[in-house]
Amino acid sequence: MSDQTVFIGQSTKREDLFLAMANRHGLVTGATGTGKTVTLQILAEGFCDAGVPVFAADVKGDLSGISMEGEPKEALVERAKSMGFDDYGFESIPTIFWDLFGQQGHPIRTTISDMGPLMLSRLMGLTDAQEGALNIAFKLADKEGLALLDLKDLRALLKELGDRGKELTTEYGNLAAPTIGAIQRRLVVLEEQGGNNFFGEPALDIHDFMRTTPAGKGYMNVLAADKLINSPQLYATFLLWMMSELFERMPEVGDPEKPKLVFFFDEAHLLFSEAPPGLVQKIEQTVKLIRSKGIGIYFVTQNPLDVPESVLAQMGNRVQHALRAYTPREQKAVATAASTFRPNPAFKTEEAITQLGKGEALVSVLDLKGVPTMVERTMVRPPSSRMGPITPEERQKIIRNSPVYGNYEEAEDRESAYEILMKRAEERGAAAEQAKAQKEADQQARAQARTPTRETATDRFVKNMASTAGRQIGNMLIRGILGGLKKW
Repeated sequence: MSDQTVFIGQSTKREDLFLAMANRHGLVTGATGTGKTVTLQILAEGFCDAGVPVFAADVKGDLSGISMEGEPKEALVERAKSMGFDDYGFESIPTIFWDLFGQQGHPIRTTISDMGPLMLSRLMGLTDAQEGALNIAFKLADKEGLALLDLKDLRALLKELGDRGKELTTEYGNLAAPTIGAIQRRLVVLEEQGGNNFFGEPALDIHDFMRTTPAGKGYMNVLAADKLINSPQLYATFLLWMMSELFERMPEVGDPEKPKLVFFFDEAHLLFSEAPPGLVQKIEQTVKLIRSKGIGIYFVTQNPLDVPESVLAQMGNRVQHALRAYTPREQKAVATAASTFRPNPAFKTEEAITQLGKGEALVSVLDLKGVPTMVERTMVRPPSSRMGPITPEERQKIIRNSPVYGNYEEAEDRESAYEILMKRAEERGAAAEQAKAQKEADQQARAQARTPTRETATDRFVKNMASTAGRQIGNMLIRGILGGLKKW
C-alpha cells in the first residue's frame, strides 16, 4: 500500500482504491462463502494503516481476528507470491471492541431523546397513528423539559400522555388510549430484544470511533453483532442511528485527502427491508451528503438488489464476488450487478460474475478524476491479520487495554423524566388526599354545628360563595405547583 491508496489485489495490473476517493462510498457483494468478509478485512487493514479509523459490525465473529497478527500459512504466502505481493507480511491492527449488550466489548448506549421519534418508531415497527402519538410524546417532553434517557422514562411519559389525554387533545389532537397502549406493548418487545442495554447513559461519544494511535494508525472499531443480528430491527436501527450521528455531528470538510472514518454496514439488506419510502429517501439523502463530512459508507450484502437503486447509484467503489444464477431473481441480480460496471472488452461481465472462484472478485474503483475504472477480474490479496475469531481471553485483554476502557462500563441513572413524573404523581396524589380529608372535615364540622337561630337565605348564600372561592384557590394552587414542575 502506498500513502495514497489501499491495495485490493491483482488483475492484469495492481488494483488499488484511492484514499482521496474513498469517501465516495462503496459496495461489497457476493453469495455466502465467496470471500466478502476477507475483502472487508483487507480493506479495513489498508484504511487503518493509512491512519483512517474504521467501524464494522462483526456478524459472524470472524472479523475479530483483525486484532491479532496473522499466521504465515503456506496457502496465504503462495497466494501473495502469485500476485507479486512481495512485501506481504503479518501484523495486528489496533482494535477497540464494542457491544450493545456490554459482553464482548465496551457498552454502547444512547438516550431515547437522541434516538428521536422517527428511528424509534422504525425500531418498534409502529403504525402511522402510533408514530404520531410518539411524536406528540417527544414534543411534550421538549416543552416541559423532561429528559428521556432510557425506556422507563419513555414508559412514564406515555403514561402521563394517557392520563392527560383530554387536556392535551386541544393542543396536539386526539390521543386514543388504545394507541398509547399499543406503543407500551411494543416497548416490552424492545426490552426483550435488549433495548434496556442500549438506552441510557453514559451515551456514546461518536468521536471515540475516530481515534488514531500515537504512531498514526487508525483504530479498527469492531461491533460484536453475532447476538445482535438475532434482533434485526435493533441491529439495523442502531447502525442507521450511528450513520445519522456521524452526519449531524461531524463538520464539513469537503473532499479530504483521506476519509475521517470508513463505516462498513454488513448485512445491509436489513436497513432497507420493509423500510417506508420516506425513510429510504432520508437514508439516500444522508448517504449522499455524508461524504462531505469525510465519511465513507460501504455496504456489504449478498445481493446488489438488496440496496435501492437510488442508494446504489452513489456507491463509487465496488467489489463483486461470485453470484449464483439459478433462479429468476438470482439471474436478475447478476444482470443488475453487471450493468453497474464499466465494461471490459476482455470478458463478459455477466458471465464472469457466475464464474468467479473463492477469493476472486470483479473490482472497479473511482480514479482520481472520479471516473469509474474499467472492471477487472481480480485476485483479492490475503490479509495480514488473523483470519477467523480470537479467543475470549484475547478479547478481554484487548478490552482492558483499550483507550476507552472505564468510560462506558458503569451505567448512570441521573434524574430524568421517570423521576420527575413519579414526583408529580405523588404530589397529585397527596393533593387529592388532602382535598378529600378537608372535605370530610368540613362535612363533620357541619354535622356537629348547632345554630341557635335559623339560617337565613342570605347567610347560606354568603357561606356558599366563600366555600366555592376556597376550593378555586386550592385548585389554582395545585395547578400552580404542577405547572412549576412542568418546567423541570
